[in-house]
Amino acid sequence: MVEKKKILRALAGEVLDTPPIWMMRQAGRYLPEYRATRAQAGDFLSLCYNSELAAEVTLQPIRRYGFDAAILFADILLLPQALGADLWFVTGEGPRLSTITKYTDFAKLGCTEDIHKTLSPVYETVRILSKELPKETTLIGFAGGPWTVATYMIAGQGTPDQGPAHKLKDENRTLFRKLINTLTLSTIEYLSHQVEAGAEVIKIFDSWAGSLKGQDFIDFALEPAKCITQEMKARYPHLPVIAFPREAGDKYIGFGKATGVDCVAVDNSVSPEWVAEHVQPYGCVQGNLKSSHMVTGGQDLIDETKRVVQVLRKGPHIFNLGHGITPDANPDNVQLMIDTVRNS
Repeated sequence: MVEKKKILRALAGEVLDTPPIWMMRQAGRYLPEYRATRAQAGDFLSLCYNSELAAEVTLQPIRRYGFDAAILFADILLLPQALGADLWFVTGEGPRLSTITKYTDFAKLGCTEDIHKTLSPVYETVRILSKELPKETTLIGFAGGPWTVATYMIAGQGTPDQGPAHKLKDENRTLFRKLINTLTLSTIEYLSHQVEAGAEVIKIFDSWAGSLKGQDFIDFALEPAKCITQEMKARYPHLPVIAFPREAGDKYIGFGKATGVDCVAVDNSVSPEWVAEHVQPYGCVQGNLKSSHMVTGGQDLIDETKRVVQVLRKGPHIFNLGHGITPDANPDNVQLMIDTVRNS
């Protein structure tokens, strides 16, 4: 049955009549059942670390929509917390972390080997899901790209331009490289434990990759993704890997070959026509409907969904949004998108 799962077939390079479909942030605040479960957990981090409830919210969109894949419910900042960073969430504002701006801050982080005690509930969530998901549904594990995670660790929160991370990178490259290397090695161990627990695919979310320019993109987006992918494939030769270097632009070209990933996820700053010409000839692509269509719906949603499917149907393709679904999305629009994909 594993060999027949649609996501795995697409990741292996097969061109399917109907693309498999899942959605970034498909377990989230746009669903009333998610909001009820989060209220039961008490707060976001408590939900992430409650294995039963984290599994429940992962399963909710599968029950409702029948997506071809479920992605583990967790957060990319659990890894820095496991390394010893302070982490908390401010309602309506997002995550906050203790900052790393000098070597003494970095020196307070723990060792890669120490992360698993904190992250053990995440692995238990994966084990629960591997047993409870429908047999045709692929389970995706994930982690943040080292650059993206580093931007939060350095600034202590999300920033519009990742300015603090760029400043440290430019002014103290040695320290910055140490942080990236620590995150790269820790990510490998984190993802390996997810695979051991039952994840069938892994995805690397480098949400702020697009702010890296020139050699910096190669050094801090491409090379870490390559290192993670190569080591994961050395440990698990048949493991498919998806990478999402969001807003990479022209640097999407050749990213799959350079890193060894099986699929490059693309955002909606590039057109499906451009993707079909420049990225898809070299392997599976994932994307790339604008997430705003999940809010507005209507004929534009239908037309744009059909366009993405039609343009990318000549090569291996996993249908997804160009970024995560937003909390103000209408759940009915998600069903309309799925129906459109499967009837195109």
